Amino acid sequence: MDLNTLFKSFLGSIFAVMFLGSAVTANAGGQLTSPIPDWTGGAVTCKVAQLILENELDYEVKTVSMPAGANVWEALAAGDMDYACEGWPSYNSSKEIMMKEYGGDGSVVKLGNVGVIGNSTYYVPRYFIDEVAPDLKSYAQLNQYKEHFATLETGGKGRLIACPTPAWECDDQKRLDLLGVDFVAVELGTEAASWAEAQGAYARKEPFLLYAWEPHWIHAALDLVPIELPAHDLEKWPATGWAEDVTWNYGNPDFAKENPDAAALLGNMNLTNSEQAKMILAVDEDGRDIDEVVAEWLAANEDIWRLWLQQ
Repeated sequence: MDLNTLFKSFLGSIFAVMFLGSAVTANAGGQLTSPIPDWTGGAVTCKVAQLILENELDYEVKTVSMPAGANVWEALAAGDMDYACEGWPSYNSSKEIMMKEYGGDGSVVKLGNVGVIGNSTYYVPRYFIDEVAPDLKSYAQLNQYKEHFATLETGGKGRLIACPTPAWECDDQKRLDLLGVDFVAVELGTEAASWAEAQGAYARKEPFLLYAWEPHWIHAALDLVPIELPAHDLEKWPATGWAEDVTWNYGNPDFAKENPDAAALLGNMNLTNSEQAKMILAVDEDGRDIDEVVAEWLAANEDIWRLWLQQ
């Protein structure tokens, strides 16, 4: 048996003993269905919840691959899904239709905050600021430097490496047009493609404008400087920047009523940016298996997550 296999076996044994020795609440058990978030941070959040639900509360969780967006909300409202993890308010316009806290009809309920607080904006590499544009701070100055960001596909306009897919509801091109920024928003289709594009340009010390967010490992890998956008204003969206996103878990109302122990866990979570970023780095950059990374975190942080089980 190699060392890696031995480690996994040892970790699994510890984890199994830890959960066997814990109490299961009276409401425990049953099958739940949840979408897998299509970004690593959200997947980490959901994997933390899933492993606790399965190993501590005796649920069976069926996960379904589904891009974030309106389809997830519709599946939750219809009861096809029970809960979803790490909703970012800025990216979920469906909340105004379905969630009471935002004026919706209550067909989807907010279960509680995740603990992760997100920030999104556009970034340029620090070397571009230092070597070319020391005065560049705001979107209003981007047109002065658009030739540095232009490519064959954008002609004389600058290029933004935008939100990867329309499902994220970033409205990057609308924002640029409304703000008079003469750039083209290019969606590369996947998060991985966006990071690869930025990392390649960074290695060549080429200028680039990138949509990114925190928490994320990209800020540890690259030295990036945020570009100021207008303060968030929902009535003017998307001609503004993003709000600070206090992320939440959300679900079907019947799920919350019928599974109070599971709903309590998802409502009490307090996973910090720092803790999540460590796991994202291990998965995305070190190439480790997400189940192993999250199980390791749970085994080392029982004093944190056990508090989340209180009803």
